[in-house]
Amino acid sequence: MGIAPTAGSLVPVAAAVLVAAVLAVGALLQHRLHTEAKRETEAARSELRRARNELERREQRLTEREDRLDGEQRRLLTLHHELDDRAALLEDERRLLLERAAGLTAEAAHAELVRAVEVQAKREAAVLIRDLENSAREQGEQRAREIIALAVQRLAGEQTAESAVSAVRLPSDDIKGRIIGREGRNIRAFESVTGVNLIVDETPGTVQLSCFDPVRREVARLTLETLVTDGRIHPQRIEEVHLRSAAEVERLCLRAGEDALLEVGVSDMHPELVRLLGRLRHRTSYGQNVLRHLVESAQIAGTMAAELGMAPALVKRCALLHDIGKAVTHRVEGSHAAIGAELARRYGEPDEVVHAIAAHHGEVQPSTVEAVLTQAADACSGGRPGARRESLELHVRRLERLEAIAGAHEGVEKVFAMQAGREVRVMVRPHAVDDIQAQVIAREVAKQVEQELTYPGQIRITVVRESRATEFAR
Repeated sequence: MGIAPTAGSLVPVAAAVLVAAVLAVGALLQHRLHTEAKRETEAARSELRRARNELERREQRLTEREDRLDGEQRRLLTLHHELDDRAALLEDERRLLLERAAGLTAEAAHAELVRAVEVQAKREAAVLIRDLENSAREQGEQRAREIIALAVQRLAGEQTAESAVSAVRLPSDDIKGRIIGREGRNIRAFESVTGVNLIVDETPGTVQLSCFDPVRREVARLTLETLVTDGRIHPQRIEEVHLRSAAEVERLCLRAGEDALLEVGVSDMHPELVRLLGRLRHRTSYGQNVLRHLVESAQIAGTMAAELGMAPALVKRCALLHDIGKAVTHRVEGSHAAIGAELARRYGEPDEVVHAIAAHHGEVQPSTVEAVLTQAADACSGGRPGARRESLELHVRRLERLEAIAGAHEGVEKVFAMQAGREVRVMVRPHAVDDIQAQVIAREVAKQVEQELTYPGQIRITVVRESRATEFAR
């Protein structure tokens, strides 16, 4: 007989069965999960293979398309070159046809076009300049006349009466022998000490002193007058009197410079400039006393500046010193404008004064109002009636040159220098010169006159173009 299992022996068996069942279920689940993962992996790999194959097919299509585009581009480039060559050939044929039809080469046609454009540009520029000048003239001419007229009418200037020879009056002709001295020793000593030529001729009661330096001539005149008055004339006495006369002339020059400053109303000037200014009382330009010219110019410039609402002190200073270089031109090389500007700079004058002196004859382009007013005042003082004079030969030569300058232009028929050379009338042929070209001729003649000639004041250039129609009644 078998032994019946008890309750205590069945529990381990049940637990073992349960564990085995759990393990079996776990294994089954693991197998199923592994199978599903493997299936999904295979599906993903298959999808990747399909995507890779699709990309490879697309890349192949793109490569084929790129090859086709490269071929098209090469073909288009070849066509482009062929078209350029055909266009060049057509252009050459067109140019040859145009040259054959016009009877001109390309270079000649280009030159003709340039000439036409240049003529047209000149005409348009002349029209524009004429309009601008008319507008400016309408606005400023009346005011400028009023200012200049006011400045000139307030000036009372002297007439020219100066020469390069000084005459000394003698109490009698007997003293001429004493001036000459035994065997001419007195006159030789006088000329050696003073540097002035003493002319003793048959003119009754007069001897003459000749020298290019007016200050030296003035010293000699004062020396001779003192010797004649004293009566003692011998070489040693001549030297003593000459030294005193030179000192007296220097004192008078300094006094003249101070008087000029006081008359104009200018102060605080270097003593050397004052002395040089005073020396100009013995210097003349075209017969006009230079010191009086400077004083006149300063007064005119001051009046103009006041009318324009400017402070006249600086303008007066510029005008008073503009010819200061003439005091030393016989000792220093160069134009008196450049020399005067250097003197003013050396003795501490303002830059405006230096520039006005350098630019008053146009050697330097004026860039300040003071320089322009100095030019205008200089022209007014030198150009007023009776202010200056010049030799007939120089005057005629200038008139001939004026007519030659105007007559050299194309289309000019006749030229007349009028009003003592202050106006030039240019008669042009009406069929050869139109109104615009007449304006161009006037401007070119004026510019050439400014560059080549020296003259006081201004010269008016008038171009006359006249058309006449003539018929006869029978």
